[in-house]
Amino acid sequence: MSICCVDKKAHHNEELKKKLKNRLNRIEGQVRGINKMVEEDVYCDDILTQISSIRSALSGTANLLLEAHMKSCIIDQLSGGETEIIDELLITIKKMMK
Repeated sequence: MSICCVDKKAHHNEELKKKLKNRLNRIEGQVRGINKMVEEDVYCDDILTQISSIRSALSGTANLLLEAHMKSCIIDQLSGGETEIIDELLITIKKMMK
């Protein structure tokens, strides 16, 4: 997926970048849509449904990135003997679970 993170900078391959950018662009469009819904006084329940959809899309995007991170940076750092990466990963996962 990616080349290991060097100095806290990831080097994602083009396929992953494309997937992430597509997802984020779609989410950005959904947020713009909600903004328009608010301006047009759309029924609250309909707006909340769209917000729920965005939260789900963000979660999926985060999971995609986490998977790539685990398959590249985490494995590379563990194989290099850098076990402190596990603590960093656990902190990240806890943040994602909130």
